[in-house]
This record gives sequence, C-alpha cells and structure tokens, in this order.
Amino acid sequence: MNDKTNQAIKGDRIAKVLARSGLSSRREAETIIQAGRVTVNGKTINSPALNVLPSDRITVDGKELAQPDPPRLWRYYKPRGLVTTERDPQGRATIFSKLPDNLPRVLSVGRLDINTEGLLLLTNDGGLKRYLELPETGWLRRYRVRAYGRPDERKLLELKKGITLEEVHYRGVDVDVERQQGGNVWMTISLREGKNREVKKLLSYVGLEVNRLIRLSFGPFQLGNLETGAVEEVPRRVLRQQLGSTWSDIAEGRVPQVKPKTRSKQTADRLEKKPARAQNKPVSKPASKPASKSDTSFKAKSHKEKSFKEKTQSDKPPKNLPEKNVTPWKMSETKTTSKKKTLKLKNK
Repeated sequence: MNDKTNQAIKGDRIAKVLARSGLSSRREAETIIQAGRVTVNGKTINSPALNVLPSDRITVDGKELAQPDPPRLWRYYKPRGLVTTERDPQGRATIFSKLPDNLPRVLSVGRLDINTEGLLLLTNDGGLKRYLELPETGWLRRYRVRAYGRPDERKLLELKKGITLEEVHYRGVDVDVERQQGGNVWMTISLREGKNREVKKLLSYVGLEVNRLIRLSFGPFQLGNLETGAVEEVPRRVLRQQLGSTWSDIAEGRVPQVKPKTRSKQTADRLEKKPARAQNKPVSKPASKPASKSDTSFKAKSHKEKSFKEKTQSDKPPKNLPEKNVTPWKMSETKTTSKKKTLKLKNK
C-alpha cells in the first residue's frame, strides 16, 4: 500500500482541513475547534486531535465548510517600511494590512526585513508555502544592493566559498560588483538559503553598510515590472510547469519530500578528466613563451569587457528593476543570452 493510499484512508487533521479552506490559520482553527464551534457529521467536537475524510460533513458556526481552493501563488512588490507578519506587537504597519481587499486569505513565502523591498511571494496554501521555503528546493534568491563603503576584494572571494559568522555557517554566494558611485557601491547578490538578515550580515563582513536592498527574484519567479505595492497572480499553468512532479502532491495537500541536489559520481569524474584532455592537445606555439594564446585572448577579452562597461555607465543610479521585456516568471539571464553577450564583445 503506497503513501497516497494510506493518506486517503487516514484522512487529514481537522485543523489542517479548516486552514486549507481559507477559514483561518491552523493555530486559529484549533482555537475555533476548542470553542465548540465545529461539528463533524452532526457531532460537536472540541479537540483538534481528529482526522477527517473528504466524505465527512463539516460545519463551522452552523455553516458548511467551503471546499478548499486549489493552490495559488501571487507576486507582490513589498514596499519599504512594512513588516512581513499578520500582527506586529509594536503596532507597525504590516503587508497584510496593505493588500487588496479582493485577495483571499494568503500566507507569505518567507519574509523580508522591514527596510527590504521587492519580490515577496504570497500563497493561499500552507503546503505550497512550506515547500517553497525549504532550503533543499535550491531555488536562487537574487538581490540588488546599494551599500556604503568600498568592498574588501579578498573577503568577497571568501563569501563565494562560504563563511561562518557568530557560529552560523553561510553557504557560498555569488557577488557581482557593478560599480562604485561616490561613497556607495552597487552590486547583485545571489544566494540559495535566505537566512535571517543574511545579505546585510555578509556585506558587513566585507566592510559595507547596506542602505538599500531590493529582492529581484525568488527561483524562477521575478519582480518584473510590478509597481510598488502591486500584486499579480502567477498563472496556474506556469505554476504547474515550475513545480513539475511535485504539483500533484501539493494540490492534494501533501508536502513533497525534497532531497538535496548532489553531484553524481559520473559528473565528478567527467569534470576531473576534462582538464587532462585539454592538456593533451597539441600546442601551436613554443612552450618557452611566457604567455599562451589563450592567455592573450583572455586578457584582450577582459580589456574589452572593461571598456564596454565604462562606456555604458552613466552618472545616474542604476534602475531598481529588471528589464521591462523580461517575462516575470522566467529567469532574466540564460546561458544563451550570456553566450550572445560574449560573442558581441569578442567581435568588437
């Protein structure tokens, strides 16, 4: 008997069923049950320790429970100054108090700091929320950063390998320094974990103080052309494509198990053998020369890339958002695009 059959026989916890219907959170559902407001097949219950089947008739305050909506996902441009929580003890404004009235009850996928702006994913399904938040999912988070100071290049290289700060280990991140503008530097940071205040802590380590932080993407879902405070639903067809085989599990209320991606032994062997094959290639020039043809080509390419960047830079601050023609739920930079850019630089 497989897991799906077992799940169908056992059913789901009553609090989970109430939460999936959009009535409340699972914790609030438990309070509603303990207050005696829920009946199952005509009998009042006061304990959430009960599993129910799809065939069971459930009512809350005398009204039959609505059928749960299918999992849905929205892209939201979170403004600065809002807290990513339903209720704030300090009385600060929250994102949920600023969302459109026609939006159903939603949950945030992860959190953004009060002073961080940009893409925040919202969903009506707790299982989808938990799946997207799993570090094992391996989806890239990309940020645009403006920070005060000049980065320490040696420490920037350390960030790519991963470091430990205050007994917390941070996996390697990709840092692309765009330019220094006065006392500030603009850069793009890509990471896969998204720990609490990770970007600010890592940049503090390299001698920078973040004064603006914008999340541009979360996995394949991008900020795109969203205006500040705007909400746009991700088409269900796109959501199914991005989730792949896990979609059926999430749609049926199960959180799929995700295994960390590891490099296969065949791939590792292939990577180890690749340099050896390159060394066996005939050399057209004598080995006594200090620089090979490939080294000269690399230097020429680097010089052209540097000149190209200097020509394209202006005194105006860089835009906050990706290109307007980028499809919101696709990655803005692909391998094909990168190859085209490289060919253009070589032809110059």
